[in-house]
Amino acid sequence: MVRYKSNSRRNDRSAQNKADMLAAWVPKSDVGKKVKNKEILVIEDIFDSGKPILEFQIVDTLLPNLTEETLEISSTQRMTDCGRKMQFRAVVLVGDKAGHVGIGTGKSEEVKPAIESAVKSAKLNIISVPMGCGSWESRAKSMNSLPIKVIGKNGSVEVTLKPAPPGVGLAANKVVKKVLAAAGVKDIWSFSRGKTANIYNTGMAVINALSSLSSMRVKGEWKEMPAPKAVSA
Repeated sequence: MVRYKSNSRRNDRSAQNKADMLAAWVPKSDVGKKVKNKEILVIEDIFDSGKPILEFQIVDTLLPNLTEETLEISSTQRMTDCGRKMQFRAVVLVGDKAGHVGIGTGKSEEVKPAIESAVKSAKLNIISVPMGCGSWESRAKSMNSLPIKVIGKNGSVEVTLKPAPPGVGLAANKVVKKVLAAAGVKDIWSFSRGKTANIYNTGMAVINALSSLSSMRVKGEWKEMPAPKAVSA
């Protein structure tokens, strides 16, 4: 019971520190200034404009309910004139379980700074995920899956995601399941191939598959082409 209260106080302190940092934030980019001045209230407006997110405070302001999860911490080494230099590499997943997810990496000589750097990188790489349903009968009731089948690749890993009806759950491996759950997807069929033991490549393959939903054109946006005129003999 004491441990739970201690964690609660730590979370409150962390939330207060985050609020203080946002209050003292002086944006440098045009998008950041608009967010600070409340000219932009929804992150989708930034995605639609095509402008990049250059400051992680933008995401903290527009998506305050983001959760963070460390997927992997590994050590790396490189040779220098003074010998081998070791660093820690962290892979972090962020998401709000409401259609927004991102993955980032960070390196440092200590674990905590590496995780903090990875969190900032994940927020800068966050994407919006359009939701759909894998069952026409329950389409109006539930939007817990994807609208269409998508395929994503990163390195040697290829991940295929197919819409599934309500009740199927996340039929995927551990990494794919974590990324989809962070995005808010509850029902999916998936297939992975390649070196799926590489956590970063597997996670980024899922991110690339989800991001393709926002980059492709849907039929409603197509303009009807005029019928070809008959050529008289």
